[in-house]
Amino acid sequence: MKKEYRPAEIESHHYARWEAAGYFAPSGHGEPYCIVIPPPNVTGTLHMGHALQDTIMDALTRYHRMRGRNTLWQPGTDHAGIATQMVVERLLEREGTSRKALGRERFVERVWQWKERSGNTIVKQLRRLGASVDWTRERFTMDDALSRAVLEVFVRLYDEGLIYRGKRLVNWDPVLHTALSDLEVLSSEERGKLWHLRYPVVDNDDSPLGHLIVATTRPETMLGDTAVAVHPDDERYRHLVGKHVLLPLANRRIPIIADDYVDPEFGTGCVKITPAHDFNDYEVGLRHALPMISVFDENAALNDAAPEPYRGLDRFVARERVLADLRTAGLLERIEDHVSMIPRGDRSGEIVEPLLTDQWYVRTKPLAAPAIEAVEQGRIKFVPENWTKTYFDWMHNIQDWCISRQLWWGHRIPAWYDDAGNVYVARSEADVRSKHGLAPGIRLRQDEDVLDTWFSSALWPFSTLGWPDDTPALDTFYPTNVLVTSFDIIFFWVARMVMMGMKFAGDVPFREVYIHALVRDHEGQKMSKSKGNILDPLDLIDGVDLPTLLQKRTDGLMQTHLQSTIERATRKEFPEGIPPFGTDAVRFTFASLATTGRDARFDLGRADGYHRFCNKLWNASAFVMSQIDGITEGPSEPSVIDRWIRSRLGRTVADIHAQFAVYRLDLVAQALYEFAWHEFCDWYLELTKPALNDPATPEPVRRATQRTLAETLGALLKLLHPLIPFVTEELWLELARATSTSTATIMLERMPETADYVEDDEAEQEVAWIKGFVVGIRQIRGEANISRSTELAVKVAAAGDTDRARIVRHESYLKKLAGLSGIEVLAGDEPVRGAATALLGGMRILVPLAGLIDVALERERLDKQLARTKDDLQKCLRKLGNENFVANAPEEIVAKENARVAEFRQRAEQLEQQLARLAELG
Repeated sequence: MKKEYRPAEIESHHYARWEAAGYFAPSGHGEPYCIVIPPPNVTGTLHMGHALQDTIMDALTRYHRMRGRNTLWQPGTDHAGIATQMVVERLLEREGTSRKALGRERFVERVWQWKERSGNTIVKQLRRLGASVDWTRERFTMDDALSRAVLEVFVRLYDEGLIYRGKRLVNWDPVLHTALSDLEVLSSEERGKLWHLRYPVVDNDDSPLGHLIVATTRPETMLGDTAVAVHPDDERYRHLVGKHVLLPLANRRIPIIADDYVDPEFGTGCVKITPAHDFNDYEVGLRHALPMISVFDENAALNDAAPEPYRGLDRFVARERVLADLRTAGLLERIEDHVSMIPRGDRSGEIVEPLLTDQWYVRTKPLAAPAIEAVEQGRIKFVPENWTKTYFDWMHNIQDWCISRQLWWGHRIPAWYDDAGNVYVARSEADVRSKHGLAPGIRLRQDEDVLDTWFSSALWPFSTLGWPDDTPALDTFYPTNVLVTSFDIIFFWVARMVMMGMKFAGDVPFREVYIHALVRDHEGQKMSKSKGNILDPLDLIDGVDLPTLLQKRTDGLMQTHLQSTIERATRKEFPEGIPPFGTDAVRFTFASLATTGRDARFDLGRADGYHRFCNKLWNASAFVMSQIDGITEGPSEPSVIDRWIRSRLGRTVADIHAQFAVYRLDLVAQALYEFAWHEFCDWYLELTKPALNDPATPEPVRRATQRTLAETLGALLKLLHPLIPFVTEELWLELARATSTSTATIMLERMPETADYVEDDEAEQEVAWIKGFVVGIRQIRGEANISRSTELAVKVAAAGDTDRARIVRHESYLKKLAGLSGIEVLAGDEPVRGAATALLGGMRILVPLAGLIDVALERERLDKQLARTKDDLQKCLRKLGNENFVANAPEEIVAKENARVAEFRQRAEQLEQQLARLAELG
């Protein structure tokens, strides 16, 4: 076995071997277990959220694979319409050409070339993270098979009247010239202005009736106003409802209407209504049958529906012209500073414009009803359960889904138009002609738009398994078991998969939805480029020097004025960069963050701590290997420590299974850490040394300890494998060689089960007593600053028969672990001049301190202990003195507090006696 733990040397080797051997593929035996990976963008790279999510999924997959289930973790990537098209367009710009210059067909060819050559970076990074997905089944949302599924769903929905084309308001990116989903729009507070405008009120005969003051953050949109609204209960304006205002600059009469949407407390209580340029106004416009006048074109410049002086102007240039003209006309009442939420496209960074356009929509309410019922009936369960409310909030208020995008990269909409504008939907142009009996001479053109990438992703759980064909994979693995995802896409992806799965695959797509936390930095801040606090998981695995880290955090920074601030913070936090922790330590860190909370703070100190854990496991394994060489055949007599570690292991196994069942990987990590570090390494390995090193130890006892060492280490490695696969694989193979065990990989071994172990209360009580004795001595050493190399002569007072018997039975353990020269059992409870005391039940362990300590420091130590004990006693007494507590608390809680009072009183009395005895030393 190699002397040092060096993760870089083992990780790539083992992963390549696993993949080549086909270990990630389903076994074909056992109960099916399937997870589909949330498909990362083909343009993407591994970030902290991916690393958390993929660690969780891989841990679940490895765990169930080792429990004998027929396990599939289905991999794949998303074609990422907007992101991928932007990447290739930028490459073309560097080459001096453009998308439009190439034309649609050649451009799409270039995207495919880029995908094959430069895409899928994240796929390689998933391998670095140890993801045990079945790469032989890797899918891409633009694969022929998945494209066929998309086509089939679209045509079927259209034929049922659940897909239609209509003119509605969408989020429009004026740079990318496409509609965006809400998830692709990032809104944040920005400073701006609030302009108060005077709208002349006119009677039916156009006689003036004064002015209404409306406030707006977008004065250029007033050119598309079709009403002014007030609240129906607002006494100030009730008499004006039904009359009109003369829209400034446009010279149009528009009505004054009453609508509950208006907040009478905000501004003047009058709101301009522009249905074609505001989502709330759009709904008001529908309720009141208002005209919808769109005054912007696809570039967000003023179009021919605007008054002639403003046509062709960019929206922000038009804003200044409109304000100047209003000021000249005396219609600009006042201007205020104002902070408002500004929506920007997440790819272009441009302010998004609500725009009235022709788009394709899915009629969602008929699809939502069974998807709501599935969760209500418990056929799908959210973990944590509170996310169910979020799901219902979305689904009960669902709107029709805009599924068209004005891009070239993606699934082109299977709709064709003739010269008369008639639309035909089918699987191909040939199908259109056949289906509708169109003559060959009738010219058809296909719709230019492509489908929203969320449309193909909504089919992911069944399209990746072969639908629309009835494949063995679909029969075996659908519905899948669990979806692991983040809360921000519960509606955009989770809900849509439920709707589509139930509609087309005939059942829910998954039984459970585990919603993981959002990874934040160590201060609880969201990680972002603008904050300069992003971390690359691969930099945690491999390490990164400070110059490279600075470059990563500042390159391409949009807000360049923040660069110096980011550099200072980075230099302070990582003065020497980030050391390499290895994949296992990073995975263990992410597992420890997999709580039920909304946020998870990533602290680099944890990664360092778990690297130390892996190193301790390595060293402990090396010790075990050195002790089990040459285990002989024959009978064995397990000692109390062997029985104890088996019992503790059994409890840990039960805990691990219980926590995996409820997706508490943080508690899995905690339980394994506690058992491995504190019980196995710190205690069991130390407790084995006296017997293993003593030639007088009977062979059956030695043999039992050697076997227990090997079996416990093996079980521990298997329990740890789902979280830290690489180091456990290396150590498992070393253990197999040491014990002449035939094995190919730990990942196909059987996971320890609760039934394999028996709880041994007697052994646990015995070892708990040994530990208590040793810890008591160690505490005295630490507090009195006595060197570990100094052997102590210990006296024991007030020892009962059980204590005396245990001292005799375990004297070798006590001497070895506590560093004792001898243990004297006193006949009674006679005082020992100047002795420090540790309590173990009713027994007192006495360490005479004469010549060992500074008396003044020891008196200070005891004074502090006494003060703490009296403080604890008073807290308990106050609680018991509270009548409400005594009356309402369960009986066992009150009894526990009374027991604590007795314990604290006894301890205080003993400490006072020790102080009195210490006084004897002067």
